[in-house]
Order: sequence, then structure tokens, then C-alpha cells
Amino acid sequence: MMKRMGLMIGVALTIAACGNRTDLQPKVGQTLPVKPIFAPKTPTVSQLLTPDSQARPQRSDEQLDRSRERRDDKFDLPPAG
Repeated sequence: MMKRMGLMIGVALTIAACGNRTDLQPKVGQTLPVKPIFAPKTPTVSQLLTPDSQARPQRSDEQLDRSRERRDDKFDLPPAG
């Protein structure tokens, strides 16, 4: 039982150590995506992998301290009947 557990731990550690730690590069013979039309230059690999603020918006944790009455909305009209 102990040999089996040791073997399983060894295999798990070996698999975990196989991760690649180098920078990502396109495959041989391939290039990065073409430059977007309005971009001043072609984005790098790290820029392509970093999500922008629209992809990951910041969370707003603002809590209401007290309730307030809503302002009048001139576009809140009753349904046409």
C-alpha cells in the first residue's frame, strides 16, 4: 500500500514538473495575428494575452449608505394605449 501511494505521489510530482516555463512564441512557419486596422503597431504576445478592461471590468463594491429618492425621469412615459 505504501509503495503504491509513493508511486502515485512520484507520478503526480513528475507530471506537475513538466510545465513549460518559457515565453510563448508562434509555431515555426506561423506568425502572430495581423495588425488591427486602427492600432499603431502589431501587438506583442504578452499584449494579446493580457485582457483589457472591457474583458475584465473592475468590481464596484460601493454600498448605499442611505436610500435616496429617484430623480424625475422625463422619458419614463406610460404605455401608449
